[in-house]
Amino acid sequence: MIGLVDLVFLIIFLLSFLGIIIIILQKIPVLVQLPDTEQKSVFANLSQKIKNNFKKIKDFTKEFSFEVFFQKILSKIRVLNLKLENKITHWLQSLREKNKKKKEGDNYWQELKKNAKK
Repeated sequence: MIGLVDLVFLIIFLLSFLGIIIIILQKIPVLVQLPDTEQKSVFANLSQKIKNNFKKIKDFTKEFSFEVFFQKILSKIRVLNLKLENKITHWLQSLREKNKKKKEGDNYWQELKKNAKK
């Protein structure tokens, strides 16, 4: 006996299959009217792509300048260094402020001791 879940899946499968067949039948006239196109061989198309890629690489190597590349790298390193230096400066400033607050707190207890002795 077919269970309820199996029955639901079977109905979904049949309706989906029917929908696919209807779509295909509707598109057959459109496909028949399309003009015939000549297909190139896969290897000819592949060899043309490889030739184009080699040409692009050759053109790139002609235009490539190591000086400009090195200049860009050094500029990025400099910017990174400046950002790092700025971050370290902020850390040092916050540490100095914490240390200053700590020292001010020490004076507070010393003043209380002096006032208690008087």
